Parts: sequence; structure tokens; C-alpha cells
Amino acid sequence: MLALGVIQPSASPWALLVVLVPKKDGSVRFCVDYRKLNAITVSDAYPMARPDELLDKLGGARYLTTMDLTKGYWQVLLDADARLKSAFITPLGLYEFLTLPFGLKGAPATFQRLVDQLLRGMESFAVAYIDDICVFSQTWEDHVSQVRQVLDRLQGAGLTVKAEKCKVGMAEVSYLGHRVGSSCLKPEPANVEVIRDWPAPRTKKQVQAFIGMVGYYRRFVPHFSAMATPITELCKKGKPDKVVWTEQCQEAFWALKEALVSGPVLVTPDFDKPFVVFTDTSDTGLGAVLMQEDEKGERHPIVYLSKKLLSREQNSVAIEKECLAMV
Repeated sequence: MLALGVIQPSASPWALLVVLVPKKDGSVRFCVDYRKLNAITVSDAYPMARPDELLDKLGGARYLTTMDLTKGYWQVLLDADARLKSAFITPLGLYEFLTLPFGLKGAPATFQRLVDQLLRGMESFAVAYIDDICVFSQTWEDHVSQVRQVLDRLQGAGLTVKAEKCKVGMAEVSYLGHRVGSSCLKPEPANVEVIRDWPAPRTKKQVQAFIGMVGYYRRFVPHFSAMATPITELCKKGKPDKVVWTEQCQEAFWALKEALVSGPVLVTPDFDKPFVVFTDTSDTGLGAVLMQEDEKGERHPIVYLSKKLLSREQNSVAIEKECLAMV
């Protein structure tokens, strides 16, 4: 980091501890435990990109290219005051960052703002979630030109792409935990395997981790909220940290796993065609599915939506629940 100009020796009154996090490729990500600094940091309200909206844009493309900005945060300079606050302790002394470190509360929003400004005017063929960029096109000629435009912008800004993590001119790619392309959308198989092998939770924290993982793919699961109710109830305020894992919880656990392991596939929306919405209600939740017809007149699901009913909503009569489902 010294050789790269990322850090420098420091005389700051601030001092935080280092955390080393293993990455998928076997290398180590150098992080600092900035929790105490983050607790007194004013939040950056810049809106993060919505993964579901980005994925909807990509699905209908014939050609896709993904790029990953290597050590992207380290390519953003810090001002003098922020450098002092970024200081961290090592056995070799106190150092501070000259560039944006991982772990700061405002880092994701700062980098998202940078990339959004970089790709301004290219929204019709390029999207980005923090440092993951995807270029999408309908024809090969357009794709070559558009990939070149994005690379030119990155070069002009002095940003670097990790070549071995790029996928160029693909019909289908992995992006934001999904396989997308060829007008289809499905969960990333590796993540589905993790869910399949997930052990039954024993603590509130383990329950929250499982619900967070499967909840990321809730658009693939009909009646997700109602199905997950026995498990989410364990996270209510006042419930013990060591959960009481009932037979109902186990059945819901298996059902959620099965819903994702069975290989759900959604079609991507075509905004030039009409949509069809189907809704359903139960005593505990609402469900809906957004669909579109193909050239043969067959209907295909685009997204499943669900909502757990509040206790006051559960007391409504059936027709009110059905109206609420449509809303």
C-alpha cells in the first residue's frame, strides 16, 4: 500500500484496528474496523442503485459484458481532514489512508456517485452497482462500440479494470448474485448451493442471516412472506436469542430451500408489452405475480411479490384483503 501511494505514515490523534478479510480468489482484503468512526459520521444520502431495477434492464439484451473495477475505492482521493480520521495501528507504527478505504460508512455512496457521474449519458447501455459495471446491447456492432465507450471513460478517469474478472460479449453472465441474459433471470447456482446446505439456525443472529440470504431471492418464491412467517417470528423483539426451533419452523425452512433449489427461472420484462397481475390472499399474507405473454400466448412470471399482513390487517374481511393485495 505504501508503494501504491494508498497510505502514508501518520501523526493523527485517531487510531483504529486492522481487520483482514479473505476474498473469493484467495487473496486478502485489508480493512480497518471503522465502527466507532462510523457511529459519529453523518450519513451520505446519495441513493444506491437498486439491484432488481438493474437486472430488469439487462435481461432482454443479446450481448453482455461485465467489468469489475480493481481496488476501486483506492482510486478515490481523501481530503486532509479525512486522512487524519482514517488512521490505523500496525506493528510497524501508525498509518493513514491517502485514498478511500474499505469500511467507511460513506464509502459505498461516494463510489456509486463517482461511477454514476462517469457513466452519465450511457444509461441506455451501461449500468453499475458500486464497482460492478455491465454493458448490454442488442447487436454485436453496438456492443463493440459501447464497450469501447465505457472503457474510454474509465481510462479518462484513471480507473482500472481487473481483466481476469471481465466477461466480454456473453449471452449470459453472473451479475449481482444472479444469472442473467437470454431473456431469463435465475439465482446464482453457487449461492443456491449455499442455501441448500444451510444448517438449521439455533440463534436469532443465525435466523437473520438465513432470512437475509433467501430474502435476496424472494422475487423467485411465490408467497415468500407467508412461507417464511414461522421463521421471521423468531426475530421479533423480546424473543430469546436462543431460538425455539419448532416443527413449523423446520417445514418453512425446507419449503424455502426447495423453492430455490428447484431451479426457478423468471423472464425479464419487456416494457413495450402489457403486463398481467395475479393476486392471492391468505389469513397471514398477500401474494402476487407479475406476468407477460410470449409470442405463443403463454404467460411467464417476471417477479413474485408477497407481504406479511400486520395484525390489524389480518382482521380485515376477505374482499378488503383482496383489494390490499392489488394495491
